[in-house]
Amino acid sequence: MSAGFSEKALADMAAAMRGHVTRGAVAGIVTLIARADDVHVETFGLADFDSAAPMRRDAIVRIASMTKPMLAVVALSLVEDGAIGLDDAVEPWLPELADRRVLRSIAGPLDDTVPARRSITLRDLLTLRLGIGAIMAPPGRYPIQQAMADAGVAPGPMSPEMSPDAWMKRLGSLPLIHQPGEVWMYHTGFDVLSVLLARVSGKPLDDLMQERLFRPLGMVDTGFSVTAGQAGRLASAYRLDSDAGRLVLFDRGAGGAFARAPAFPCELVSTADDVLRFARVLLARGQYGGQGILSPGTVEQMTRDQITPEQKAVSPFFPGFWESTGWGFGLGIATQPDPISAVPGRYGWEGGFGTSLNIDPHRNLVTVFLSQRLMQGPEDAALGQEFQVLAYRAVAG
Repeated sequence: MSAGFSEKALADMAAAMRGHVTRGAVAGIVTLIARADDVHVETFGLADFDSAAPMRRDAIVRIASMTKPMLAVVALSLVEDGAIGLDDAVEPWLPELADRRVLRSIAGPLDDTVPARRSITLRDLLTLRLGIGAIMAPPGRYPIQQAMADAGVAPGPMSPEMSPDAWMKRLGSLPLIHQPGEVWMYHTGFDVLSVLLARVSGKPLDDLMQERLFRPLGMVDTGFSVTAGQAGRLASAYRLDSDAGRLVLFDRGAGGAFARAPAFPCELVSTADDVLRFARVLLARGQYGGQGILSPGTVEQMTRDQITPEQKAVSPFFPGFWESTGWGFGLGIATQPDPISAVPGRYGWEGGFGTSLNIDPHRNLVTVFLSQRLMQGPEDAALGQEFQVLAYRAVAG
């Protein structure tokens, strides 16, 4: 056992995780705690109910919105190379977003609009202030909400089932909900960013991500789908059937949605160790193995809260979110002491299939939680948050 962790606290964490598997809350779990060179990984339960395959350290899982900080790093590397500026309008590459119209009211008809006061920029995408995104209201409450669903551009747990060009055309046919730069709205900016990165670079997004991030870091199990050789390690995903009171299959591993190349690459699969490699780049202020992925100044911008108090006040999200959380470029930032840590400043994000990444520069600490249960409400994040609390208790000093 590493001297860097408390054996009792690790045992308590393992007992809690094992308990969640035993009661059927999740099929399987991978936990990782890394402080400097000390790394502690444990696995619990199954990667697939039907085959009874155990969850392994090298299990490949859908990381969903944990993709966002990875996309952000690649975007910022293009900024550093001068391919695009943070405050450049995206219209030269995304003409579908030119001449935007903006709803007078979210509750109004789609044709009751005013002109956008300015163009959408790369900074707007990274900070989720492009003017459209997830609407925190029951489905179909507002005309624009229904229109996004009908067009297939509403945020969801899986990649869109159409090409990026077709998706952009549909998004471009709708008005914005808010003026660019004024209100934070979750998710959609990163689907747009996925298209922008490919068009700016002139390369398929997977090739760009491999070139700029995955190959330099040795993230050999991260991509928008798995290869034939990896398919046996792709865990199945489940959702809770509240009527039956049990987990049911949502997307199988081998033979499922991520066993083939997606029509629209925007959501990644990865492993605990690959996520750790990524996290260490940010901890090291953009450096990895003697090479610079990003400059320290860019990492500082990425991991600093970019959303003003006034914008938070008009940007509804999960209850209590803005009380202790900010948003940088593609990740959330702890702005206040909370049940996980008394020291603010850590950053990371969660994914909609029960995954979370936490990076704490003050403690030189990375914690990773991986499960494969679809998040169907804000309460579904509780298991990952419990792990984070227990992981911090395991860190000595």
